[in-house]
Amino acid sequence: QIAPAIPRAAFLTLLQDNKVLQLLALQSCSDWLTDGELLPVIRQNHHLQHIQLKGCAQLSCQALMAISLSCPNLRRLSLAHCEWVDSLSLRSLADHCKALEAVDLTACRQLKDEAICYLVQKCSRLKSLSLAVNANVGDVAVEETAKCCPELEHLDLTGCLRVKNDSIRVLAEYCPKLRSLKVKHCHNVAESSLSVLRSRGVELDVEPLPQTALVLLQDMAGFAPFINLQI
Repeated sequence: QIAPAIPRAAFLTLLQDNKVLQLLALQSCSDWLTDGELLPVIRQNHHLQHIQLKGCAQLSCQALMAISLSCPNLRRLSLAHCEWVDSLSLRSLADHCKALEAVDLTACRQLKDEAICYLVQKCSRLKSLSLAVNANVGDVAVEETAKCCPELEHLDLTGCLRVKNDSIRVLAEYCPKLRSLKVKHCHNVAESSLSVLRSRGVELDVEPLPQTALVLLQDMAGFAPFINLQI
């Protein structure tokens, strides 16, 4: 909670000789954290297992490259709202950090299906993945995630407008351990595909349309009764 208020000089002094860090949480330090401060810390701490960089907007893809080359034991990584993440640096992460279990790529808007597919093919141990708020992510990425990551428990697709019913059905087929799925504002995902997951007790962030409303809609406009109303 206090990270954004830590003076740059204090951060550098505190960690200049440290080589045994396992967790580094620097979320929202965009006011002072750049590659110049972060890279030396990453490069000398090879035991890091959890890195949190949510909202660190002044970093560059070189930060992710350094993480991939220096942190072979990495398990959890948050890059939410880091729009500097590109496909090349993500591929490097996938090639070198195959023990990853949780990755947050919320609002990493440079990434497309191809980059996500490469990540999940290399990091098949993933249990948690967020692709939220990314209009470039669609069914191809979701289906590949489902097929490559049988241990997947949590998937966040909030606001992924290109995701449709077909990939949700594949997810239900290939991910028996799935515990939660977020599809709010995925307007092409309907209850017809979510119902299987709902019946298995998977936690969903959208509610099915009440049966009375379905009948009313069908009578008024001829809609088939599988609409998932999201407001």
